[in-house]
Amino acid sequence: MSLTEPTTLLTDYALGALCLWLGWKLYALAASQRQTALKLWAGAFFSTALASFVGGTFHGFTLILSSSILDGLWKVTVYLTGFSSFFLLSAVLMAGLTPPVRHWALALSTLKLVVYLAWMVTHDDFLFVVYDYGSAMILILIFQVCAFYKLQSSVAGWIVGGILLSFVGAAIQQSGFSLHQHFNHNDLFHIVQMVAFYLLYRGGLLLR
Repeated sequence: MSLTEPTTLLTDYALGALCLWLGWKLYALAASQRQTALKLWAGAFFSTALASFVGGTFHGFTLILSSSILDGLWKVTVYLTGFSSFFLLSAVLMAGLTPPVRHWALALSTLKLVVYLAWMVTHDDFLFVVYDYGSAMILILIFQVCAFYKLQSSVAGWIVGGILLSFVGAAIQQSGFSLHQHFNHNDLFHIVQMVAFYLLYRGGLLLR
């Protein structure tokens, strides 16, 4: 059996394993403290973990799997990435806002997810995934910067760091930069994302 992109498969699976482990730790803490925002934050890690496992399978077994299966794997990957950004944004809104503003903000976050999922039914370009995820990250970034300056929030530093590092990873991926023919832009992106999600995990531990 010949793997198409073995390094991409391995780095994707490694990212998935890390997010699954960190997500479980977040969820366990959320359950013990009955923190809805933290449960949403954990949901983002679980979604990212599944997206990484499915995405790694797509990259690693392109020459083995049928085109219909590959199409299905790709769709699942982009949908799960949309859920990840939705959970991250919703967690920040849940933690940082109070009713009735919180209710309206969460409704808009849900609408954003629905529009994205509907759009991706007939579109496959990864650029749309970047638009959706990036827009959510920008909103979270603005929210956290404001929280830091107004409240000196200890959460903000970790989350801002994670988001900025995610942007660096996305820039590397979109640039096509590779360190080696067997370590391409996707592999670099996955490594950077592992560090970014650790920072987001540390920030998530402080969400209330």
